[in-house]
Amino acid sequence: MQATEYRNDARRPEMGPAPAQPHPEADGKPLMGLFSDLWRETSTLVHDEAELAKAELNEKVSQIGTGAAEMAVAGGILFSGFLVLLFAAVGAIAMWIGNENAAWLAPLIVGVVVMIVGYILLKQGQKQMKPGNMVPERTMQSLRDDAQLARGHSR
Repeated sequence: MQATEYRNDARRPEMGPAPAQPHPEADGKPLMGLFSDLWRETSTLVHDEAELAKAELNEKVSQIGTGAAEMAVAGGILFSGFLVLLFAAVGAIAMWIGNENAAWLAPLIVGVVVMIVGYILLKQGQKQMKPGNMVPERTMQSLRDDAQLARGHSR
């Protein structure tokens, strides 16, 4: 602007500078360019959040696989433990009891002990498969952070 030009012809130099007027361009970008950037950044954010959710769900599925494998191993251990202890311990307990009830009491004692061990292993496997373990926690936290950031920018 030259010194002799005035904004709104009613302004004179003695009145001071004219107030700042909103300009359709900010930082050299037209308004449509800003909306385009907003759309692109929002799309990128949504895409990145979807990728994070996908990766986290894959991790959770892996945990389920680990829990299922632990349960399968526990089942095999229960079965083989039942057989080995049944044969070995039944004979030892039957000799220790040494009466007519030894034939049924010895296998009962061994069976109860093996079932308790198996139950403990089964519960450990079930802990890995709780529905609460399936929540994509990092994705949910990231979405909360993004929402908080968006609320902060909209004010």
